[in-house]
Amino acid sequence: MTRVAFIGLGAIGAPMARHLAKPPFELAVWNRTPAKASAFAAEGGPVRAAASPRDAAAKAEIVITCLPTSADVETLLDGSDGLLAGLERGAVLADCTSGDPAGSRRIAARVAERGVLFVDAPVSGGVSGALKGQLTVMVGGDARALERARPALEAFAAKIVHCGAVGTGDALKAVNNALLAIHIWSCAEGLAALAKLGVPASVALDVINASSGRSNSSQNLFPERVVSRAFPRTFRLALLDKDVGIAAGVAREGRIPAPLLALTSELFRAAHNALGEEADHVEAVRLLEEWAHVEIR
Repeated sequence: MTRVAFIGLGAIGAPMARHLAKPPFELAVWNRTPAKASAFAAEGGPVRAAASPRDAAAKAEIVITCLPTSADVETLLDGSDGLLAGLERGAVLADCTSGDPAGSRRIAARVAERGVLFVDAPVSGGVSGALKGQLTVMVGGDARALERARPALEAFAAKIVHCGAVGTGDALKAVNNALLAIHIWSCAEGLAALAKLGVPASVALDVINASSGRSNSSQNLFPERVVSRAFPRTFRLALLDKDVGIAAGVAREGRIPAPLLALTSELFRAAHNALGEEADHVEAVRLLEEWAHVEIR
């Protein structure tokens, strides 16, 4: 049995952890809301609800964190009940948070002082991918650390890609999500302009999706969520705002001219501020509709 600790049982973390709640894994879980960890453990399997991050990490060979930001992970490191106090020498910490490269480098340096390996391992595929165990994992860190973490990552992943040094997994995840944001906003602008001319979104999308302008946003998100006005809550706009900001920061730090990333970061920050913490990422379209005085349907 491989001893694994999983910290962070949110919308995507909980289904990821469920793939580890069975042999050959022996799982300890911890969540900032203790009731979630207790309820998870009560589902059965070789699982226990830990009393603290330290308790979860104690004797674990692989520790997985899955929180909203790198800063959230860093806040769990210190203190008598903190993660650092529980990490065992020779263990590996795999951070599946969609974090920022600088934060991951700081965490890696802190845990290295205790003889612990680290990889940043953000995931893509959403809640549905987590439920199916078909996530894509982007890994930054030493190849040896990845191989130590691989048995646990494979439990919920269909694809694991080693991107490079610590922080590169975070950077790639942020750029991927920034492209998602660009596709959502650009599609909204185009459809809003066409709506002003009397072209229904369904007609426009029928052409776009058979032509060179198509994207996942035009093929799936707009028909299923925008035109239908359904806007299901699957991935918070607040988190996409964070990711686009990370991507723009990566470009800025690398002195890469990236005006589109910078502008998209500003637009999604504006949408986040206007629509609040609980809005879905596709709801950013609502802000453009408000500005344009048109509804895409």
